[in-house]
Amino acid sequence: MESVDIAYGDRVLRVYDVGTGVPVFWCHGTPNLGKPPRPLFRPGVRWISYDRPGYGGSTPVGDRPVGTAATDMSHIADELGVERFAVAGHSGGAPHALACAALLPGRVTAVLAVAPLAPFTAEGLDWFGGMISSAEGSLRAAAAGREEKERYEASGVEYEHEFSEADLATLRGPWSWLGEVAGSALPDGPGPLVDDDLAYVTPWGCDPAAITAPTLLLHGDRDGINPPSHSRWLASRIPGAELRITQGDGHISVLDHASDGLDWLLAR
Repeated sequence: MESVDIAYGDRVLRVYDVGTGVPVFWCHGTPNLGKPPRPLFRPGVRWISYDRPGYGGSTPVGDRPVGTAATDMSHIADELGVERFAVAGHSGGAPHALACAALLPGRVTAVLAVAPLAPFTAEGLDWFGGMISSAEGSLRAAAAGREEKERYEASGVEYEHEFSEADLATLRGPWSWLGEVAGSALPDGPGPLVDDDLAYVTPWGCDPAAITAPTLLLHGDRDGINPPSHSRWLASRIPGAELRITQGDGHISVLDHASDGLDWLLAR
């Protein structure tokens, strides 16, 4: 996968640009590298993506709210000569995609958010409700602050088995690609993961209600990592958002429906 480093002030963003056609920004999950989603490659789509700060070739930035992704993506689009683009993201990447749409209404044409988290400040949402214990424990540590989150990651805590049988089946197919981008995401320790998790439990710097672009929220009803209640809350907040809850799917197997989601995105 070819990449290019784009200067941004005193730091660097590692950027990927693959294919030709409709530009779609991909926002990667936690912890992943930012390579665009190979299982969704098709003619007519130009995938643009980048390593979030601290991952891969991008310079670390501490205490970065989710909303800073909009400034990063705007800068990348300017450098590549792209005026308008769609955004898509899975898991931890989905809040970054939604924030980009909220903060760049004149540039984002449509949004696909797969298994997103809602803002930690979401009124009326039991934010931790429905999470498996390891996901909840990790994010509660982040909510207690950087020092506690770093202590938690250094403690040698063992994460419980997080994936359903449906998830494991998906990981044996084309989405085995996730193992590639996750397996090499943290060669120097959990720093980027810590920064991501801290961002998820602090204000985004924007309100999803400000999103004006067509938005599709796609979530599995058996997701215990990012529970589907988060997408339900977002659907109630984002004007005109479409919500698809897929039956029997977990956090990964919902990606079996991502190609349909891409069809929806490209039709906007």
